[in-house]
Amino acid sequence: MPEIFGYLPDGRAVERLKLQSGVLCAHVLTLGAIVQDLRLDGVDHPLVLGADTLAPYLGSMQYFGAMVGRYANRIAQGAFTLGRQDYHLSRNALGRHCLHGGIHGSAAHIWTIADLHADKVALQLTMPDGEMGFPGTLDVQLRITLRATALEFDIRATCDRDTVCNFSHHGFFILDDTGSLVQHRLQVNALAYLPVDDDQIPTGEIAPVADSQFDFRKPRNLDAVALDHNFCLSENRTDLRPVAELESNLSGVALQMETTEPGVQVYTANHLPKPDVRGLDGRHYGRHAGIALEAQIWPDAPNQPGFPSSVLRAGETYHQQTRYSFSRA
Repeated sequence: MPEIFGYLPDGRAVERLKLQSGVLCAHVLTLGAIVQDLRLDGVDHPLVLGADTLAPYLGSMQYFGAMVGRYANRIAQGAFTLGRQDYHLSRNALGRHCLHGGIHGSAAHIWTIADLHADKVALQLTMPDGEMGFPGTLDVQLRITLRATALEFDIRATCDRDTVCNFSHHGFFILDDTGSLVQHRLQVNALAYLPVDDDQIPTGEIAPVADSQFDFRKPRNLDAVALDHNFCLSENRTDLRPVAELESNLSGVALQMETTEPGVQVYTANHLPKPDVRGLDGRHYGRHAGIALEAQIWPDAPNQPGFPSSVLRAGETYHQQTRYSFSRA
């Protein structure tokens, strides 16, 4: 049964749900569909960065573990054109760009519990026409499922007008208890990545990873790497396929990521620590305390005709599947 995790300033309750299957246990909040905690039997530390209280999620941990949208990542200058109509969005990144759907994106919403079982939950959200500047009333259905050793996300959305749509799970993973990624190795099945400017906005170039610091086609240590970039997996959404692997040399815990999406944003928590961040079981999260592997359409795709399309036509269905599977050496 759901339990009360805390209350928003307006008095609304945030509930916490427990999911259990096989050797995995997860706690999910109705606020932002946040995966607040994730545990693997036999491992004495959490596999994600999270908080034991609500307050940090209302501050600088607002995206930790959340389902972000209706457009994950960045839209340059908080604006785009669709069907000869210009749209102006919430500019919540540096006062210039739209990040994760704006200041009141899906991470800031209370999602409705539609169905709950021991190993899965179905959540619903309606995002009104014009909210954060986006066109159309967007109806979103999210299913979070534990399958023995895997955490799965299945998200579908429909809209009554043509719009743009791009959701992503923004969890930070950590596979040992050092508080750092130093002992982690990463592999990403991508031939290209997106260079960005000083505001983390794609330049429009699609650059090969070969002979660059972004070449993770073979496993590489993360002891001296700071990433916040989109890795280009394909030109379009595909069937579910493996795209990345992460492993701790210290603990032997490994993660395999599968997704249908054409891109994955790899972010190594470069901007931690934050003054109000106190993590699970009282942990202090410093720089590179975790890594986000965000399945997505490429950032700023609404303004980049050479990128995979983020347009969701009225009457069509957006459908993303992403799976994170865990194992121990």
